[in-house]
Amino acid sequence: MPVLPMFPLGTVLFPGQILTLHIFEPRYRQMIADCLEQQQHQFGVVLIERGSEVGGHDQRSGHGTIATLLQVAQLDQSRYGVIAVGTTRIRVDQWLDDKPYPCAAVSPWPDNVEPGDQHRVDSLLPMVASRVRRLNALAAELGDQVADATTDIVEEPIAASYQLCALAPVGPADQQGLLAAAGPKTRLEMLDIALHDVQAMLEFRLRNPSPPDQQEPNFDQT
Repeated sequence: MPVLPMFPLGTVLFPGQILTLHIFEPRYRQMIADCLEQQQHQFGVVLIERGSEVGGHDQRSGHGTIATLLQVAQLDQSRYGVIAVGTTRIRVDQWLDDKPYPCAAVSPWPDNVEPGDQHRVDSLLPMVASRVRRLNALAAELGDQVADATTDIVEEPIAASYQLCALAPVGPADQQGLLAAAGPKTRLEMLDIALHDVQAMLEFRLRNPSPPDQQEPNFDQT
C-alpha cells in the first residue's frame, strides 16, 4: 500500500479533471514542497464530508483521486498557486498521522467494466452529454456558476463518464457518489438520475424567480 500526502477539499476531483489551488496554510505549503521533491509529484484528494478545509479536525471520505502537479508558482513568501490534474481513483486504506500534513496508505481502485456494458454506455453517453449541456445553459441563465460544457467529450468511455460528472451541475455529495460508482455504466445511470432532479429544480426556479428583496444576501461583501 503506497503512502501519499493527502489534500482534503470541499470539492470532488475526478480523473482527468483540472484542479487549481491557492495554497496558503503552512502545512499544505510544506506538502507541495515535498511533492516537488518526489519523482511523481503526486498527492491524493478526498472530499471533506464534514468540517472545514482550513485547520483540520475534518471528516474525510474513504476514497478519492490522485492528483499530479502540472504547474506550481510561488506567489510570495506565504502562497503557492498550483495547477494539477486528477489521474487515478483510489481507496484510502488507512489514515496516518496528520503531522506535518495529512497522509494515508492508499490503493488503486480501477473501474469495473462488465461484459455487455459497452452497448449501454454507448447509448447513455450522447444522451447524458446533451442533458449536461442543456442544464448548464439553464443554470447559467439563472445566474449560477457552472462549468463550460461546450468542450468536446472524449471518446474513451471511462474517461468520458468522469468528464461528464465533472461538468454536470450537481453538488459534492452527488459527485462523491458518482466517483464511487462501480464503472462507467453505473456512473452514467446515476448521473442521469441526478440530472433529472437538477432539471426539476432549475425549471421550478425559472418559473418562480425570487424578488430582489428576497434573494440570498451576499455575505462576501463585508
